[in-house]
Amino acid sequence: MVTMEETAKTLITLGILFIVGLATDWIGSRSRLPRVTLLLLFGFAIGPAVLGFLSPVDGKWYALVTDMALIMVGFLLGEKLTIASLRQHGRAVLWFSVMEVLATVLVVMVGLLLFGVSIEIALLLAGIATATDPAAVTDVVRETGARGDFPDTLLGIVAVDDVWGLIVFSLLFSASQVFAGHGDLAATLTHGVWELAGAVLVGCALGIPMAYMTGRIKPGEPTLVEALGVVFLCGGIAIWLRVSFLLASMVLGCVVANLARHHTRPFHAIEGIEWPFMVLFFILAGASLEVRTLLSVGMIGMGYIVLRIAGRFVGAWCGGRLIHSEPVMCRWMGLALLPQAGVALGMALMAAERRPEVAKIVLPVVIASTVLFEVLGPVLTRIGLEKSGAIRHR
Repeated sequence: MVTMEETAKTLITLGILFIVGLATDWIGSRSRLPRVTLLLLFGFAIGPAVLGFLSPVDGKWYALVTDMALIMVGFLLGEKLTIASLRQHGRAVLWFSVMEVLATVLVVMVGLLLFGVSIEIALLLAGIATATDPAAVTDVVRETGARGDFPDTLLGIVAVDDVWGLIVFSLLFSASQVFAGHGDLAATLTHGVWELAGAVLVGCALGIPMAYMTGRIKPGEPTLVEALGVVFLCGGIAIWLRVSFLLASMVLGCVVANLARHHTRPFHAIEGIEWPFMVLFFILAGASLEVRTLLSVGMIGMGYIVLRIAGRFVGAWCGGRLIHSEPVMCRWMGLALLPQAGVALGMALMAAERRPEVAKIVLPVVIASTVLFEVLGPVLTRIGLEKSGAIRHR
């Protein structure tokens, strides 16, 4: 039973965190630091690693807040995948995203093998390296008010990047199983196919009736209730069926954006309440960071970080050259795609759960790299947007 003291502590903590989120907007507008990075640093400062004021382990709502935030991010990313948008940027999004994934896999895998890492570990880390952080990238674009082909293409890439990443990771995980002499290849592939296809089915099954309802429900609070109800229902069913809830919510948003008469209403409703969840998400993510993990990864971890950065740049350059894109797209898209967080950790945890013998290597490397890419990644995304000319300074 929850005591009055526990309730008071939780409410006070939430109040402080929301006020901090408000302060990050003010600080971010007067500095070059994105508010995502500021929230992560604040969470780290008050977390167990420094002051010990906030412990995400003790907060039973941590996992719930994380899932709710990512479900809303996926839904909002789905809006970017309209037919009109794909006609304008689809070719660039396709080639950039495909080449980013392929180049990252090849550079990380070959580089780790040259470092003497076993083929099973190299395959797993190469698959995990493909994941990005759509929440951080999306928020930096929104905060900076970036406009133009570069941010539109960037948002399209992060919307599909993790889809390609999940597919590639499933294939490489199956290959790793084969090289290690464990598991059934057919069963592993079947599970990977179900995780993706099931997410698409859930998103479509809820997206079609939601598209019909949107525009027939009065704007304002009724639309907000409709949007929250269907979006959370989609995420919950996806988690219950053990399929990708991020992909399911993304498909939901894509279906609504393409089929609904007044498709902007539910997206505006979600945008209006998304930020408080994102404040909690990033602060709690910062509180979970551990410096000692970053310091313990050794040469494999450092190699993985360097190789992933190289893979992002090589992929962006190759993708841009294939479609004769503008030089700024080729030069800066890789930098803007460096943030990495929840999806990568999810991949690492799944690999550790099914292959306990690799956990002692894979988990520290992925957790440590996530610390670096999640704190510095949004800053680099902002630099990429500025260098591309997408940010108009007032």
